[in-house]
Amino acid sequence: MILSVFAISVIWMGLTAEIVLVFQLFALSFVIVLVNFLLDEYISLSIIGNYVLKYIVASAIVMLFGFVVEWFNQSNFWMAFVYVGVVLILAYMVDAIKTRKDIEYINSRIKKR
Repeated sequence: MILSVFAISVIWMGLTAEIVLVFQLFALSFVIVLVNFLLDEYISLSIIGNYVLKYIVASAIVMLFGFVVEWFNQSNFWMAFVYVGVVLILAYMVDAIKTRKDIEYINSRIKKR
C-alpha cells in the first residue's frame, strides 16, 4: 500500500528534491543495515569492540555517501560522526533493553524446570 502511494506520488509530482532525498536515505539505510548484518555474522568481538567497529564503519559509509550525494562538503563532514554517534547510542540502548529481556525470559524458563 505504502509503496503504491509512493509510486503514484512519483508519477504525479515527478522526481522532486524531497523524493530524491527519500531514495538517498533509503539507499543509505539499506547499506548500513547490510554492513551491520555482515559485521554481526562474520566478526566476533566484545560488545564494546563491536560497537566501536560499527561506529567507525558506519561513520565512513555516511561520510562517503554524504560526499557522493553532496550532503556534506569538506567543512561539515564532522556531522557524519555526530549523526552516527547518536544513532549508535540509541541502537545500543535498544539492544541492551532487548538483551536484558531475553536474559530474564531465559532465566524464568530455567527456574520453571
